[in-house]
Amino acid sequence: MLVEVCANSLESALNAQEAGADRIELCSELGVGGITPSFGLLKLVKEQLHIPVHVLIRPRSGHFSYTNHELETMLKDISFCRELGVEGIVSGVLHPNFELDIYNTQKLMAQAEGMLFTFHRAFDWVRNPKETYQKLDNLGVDYVLTSGQQVNAAKGLELLKSLNEASENCIVMAGGGLNPENISLFKNAKMKAIHLSGTTFGNSMDLKGKLPMNSANHLKEDDVAVTNTDKVRQIVHSVK
Repeated sequence: MLVEVCANSLESALNAQEAGADRIELCSELGVGGITPSFGLLKLVKEQLHIPVHVLIRPRSGHFSYTNHELETMLKDISFCRELGVEGIVSGVLHPNFELDIYNTQKLMAQAEGMLFTFHRAFDWVRNPKETYQKLDNLGVDYVLTSGQQVNAAKGLELLKSLNEASENCIVMAGGGLNPENISLFKNAKMKAIHLSGTTFGNSMDLKGKLPMNSANHLKEDDVAVTNTDKVRQIVHSVK
């Protein structure tokens, strides 16, 4: 069974390697499901790890339907990953109706040619997972990361098993809430690959009395924050 660790820092990546992980998925901001890591982090990880590094290509949190500007950014990020010798890309695109966006997913895959390609947990939003899985298999996707369309993979185990039994070329990777207490479920189900973060929390600070820096207004999945031209223009005209 392949063990992939979702690592959010150089320290996490090194810890995953030391623990015996087969590879890592490098990303940032696990609290929003992960976004593309910084170039600096990616370069350091590639310099210091000897296990394969896959990189999440997701330009923002929220839903998985992207603008042309966002898609252009994603393609540039994949090119940078190629320059650094990254072994795999983790990404994917949906239409606003939650159907697989084959055209734009294929564009990302073409940019990632020569690297393994994982379709990420956008899969957990599609309406017909078995049909979509077959489409991804036909596209040549190497892995599909999914919790079985449930809040965690243990609850989604039935769908995971069904997809796993149907898998041939495209490997189903169970991810979402895996831990030492429930890992036997996935081993007994004969899953070929699992994905976990294995995180604990530390480096604590007492922030009593300090202003919160997290913005609830920006933690949305159904809307995407973007700078508004008119608002900025009004401010510019007011102060210039």
